[in-house]
Amino acid sequence: MLDIDHLVDIDDLSPEDVKTVLDRASALKSGEDTTQLSQQTLGMLFEKPSTRTRISFETGMTQLGGHAIFLGPEDIQLGHGEPLKDTSRVLSRYVDVVMVRLFDHADLLEIANYADVPVVNGLTDEAHPCQTLADLLTIKEAFGGFDDVQATWVGDGNNVGQSFVLGCALAGIDLTVCTPPGYEMSDAVLERAAELGDAPEVVESPKEAVADADVLYTDVWVSMGQEDKREEKLDAFDGYQVNMDLLSETDAMVMHCLPAHRGEEITDDVLESDRVLVWDQAENRLHAQKGLLVELVE
Repeated sequence: MLDIDHLVDIDDLSPEDVKTVLDRASALKSGEDTTQLSQQTLGMLFEKPSTRTRISFETGMTQLGGHAIFLGPEDIQLGHGEPLKDTSRVLSRYVDVVMVRLFDHADLLEIANYADVPVVNGLTDEAHPCQTLADLLTIKEAFGGFDDVQATWVGDGNNVGQSFVLGCALAGIDLTVCTPPGYEMSDAVLERAAELGDAPEVVESPKEAVADADVLYTDVWVSMGQEDKREEKLDAFDGYQVNMDLLSETDAMVMHCLPAHRGEEITDDVLESDRVLVWDQAENRLHAQKGLLVELVE
């Protein structure tokens, strides 16, 4: 069982906690562990639409013998007709764990502050720890562990990237980061990674960044809610696309958290090639989150 109240970001977990969750996820995935969360309920608050987050959490609770309740913007008055702290207090009286997928990270902190049950960050504008757990599980499976694994992030220093930076530091994965000027990883995140003992190397050239990589990770350049910055960002990210030309510089396997904007940050031929771990990542959202839920509420 984890000694944390909530999972707001991946570094709420210690390196030992990460190992515990991933080991549990692997055991649940293989069928070696048959733990059930019978009569347990997961409340899922969605301000942002989702495919993988909703399906993986809902399916995961079903497979664990529990129940998940989807609460979208039209189902409850999230922060509009009722203060977030009141919503959080009431949910705590009904459910055993809460997962939230929101725009504003501060709203997540407000909900967690007033909750009496574990709150899990299913994504905010600053962090995506559940994706990072799935990423680490995928790397562990593909390479047999984290020793001597070299990862590279190419693209936007967004929420997924920032959580991945911290996740690599927790797991002891060497990481190189390559982002355009003005779209770097947060200085605060880089400092947190350094405190964990493994700050990433930052380079300017994508080809330099991927040269020794085992894993090459990218994500969309224009995230949900940034549509008004689309043209500006497409110009800024020229040269940072993960395409076959870039793959010719490396033997790395490619990761992407999905959904992908094919033809922008990654090309269709890369995604359809045998160089991707993308579909394993997507599946592992289910298994990693099952491991997390069991460790949080068992």
